Amino acid sequence: MLTFLAKRVASGLVLVVLIPSLAFILMRAGSADVARQILGQTATVEQVAAKTADLGLDRPLIEQYLTWAGAALRGDLGVSWFTNESVAHAMATRVPATLSLVIVTTIVAAVVAVALGLAAAYFRGWLDKVLQVLSVAGFALPGFWLALMLVIWLAINVPIFPATGYVPIGEDLGGWVRSIVLPVTALAVGAVTATAQQVRGAVMDVLQQDWVRTLRARGISTTSLVFKHVLRSAGVTGLTVLGLQFIGLLGGAVFVERIFAIPGMGQVLVSSTAQGDLPLVLGVVLVTTLIVVIVNIVIDLGVGFFNPKARLS
Repeated sequence: MLTFLAKRVASGLVLVVLIPSLAFILMRAGSADVARQILGQTATVEQVAAKTADLGLDRPLIEQYLTWAGAALRGDLGVSWFTNESVAHAMATRVPATLSLVIVTTIVAAVVAVALGLAAAYFRGWLDKVLQVLSVAGFALPGFWLALMLVIWLAINVPIFPATGYVPIGEDLGGWVRSIVLPVTALAVGAVTATAQQVRGAVMDVLQQDWVRTLRARGISTTSLVFKHVLRSAGVTGLTVLGLQFIGLLGGAVFVERIFAIPGMGQVLVSSTAQGDLPLVLGVVLVTTLIVVIVNIVIDLGVGFFNPKARLS
């Protein structure tokens, strides 16, 4: 198991190095005159040149990258070029909002999708047909459209939940719940339908196995069969899909954060990329990569727990 974990950690570290490096190359290749953007169009050529030197943009690219990477290794992610805000502080204030949305959405998707997929696969009939219809509808509905409809229905027409804003969980638990209900609902619909379909297929495959028929012939109870044996065998598929959903939700949270004015990582990534704010973009990319790597390792450990053969692959 330690060898299995060591391999996953090693491959994760490679991603932590490669993805921010790729982001640096793409940002520097496509960046305009950042110093001019910071100072404004009225700045003189001398002022722009001085600002360019102050930001280090007049040095070779490899030197710029190594300077950033060396500082990042020491825990210093730099300062935003446009707001002078510490990148570490920006991440500390925005990561909790994004993670709140993604983690709660993943938990909701796991509970609802497993229940729907398991029930559809076990009982079949009309319940299975309803799940198929709901899955198609869930895929077809654009997330941003659903978010706007939720705002109109449940924040404007019937003002149950706030239309915009985010309340940190440490300030007010009730306010936090009310502020994330609509964003989580908008994100969860697609995640639930996608995961429920995968769970349904995996459970149906397990139910057709010979060893399941043998257990039934021996008179094992339905509860024990489903929750002790079938779900464990189908858990590999469910965990893998949920892990992919979590990673996809990190990107999908961008539109939700903009619609609901939630100060998360997606919103700051969009604005900083448009401005060419390199330290802030690299900070968001690095933190997001670390989150994805950690989630992947946890999912791999879960898959290894459910399926010991996976540790050998």
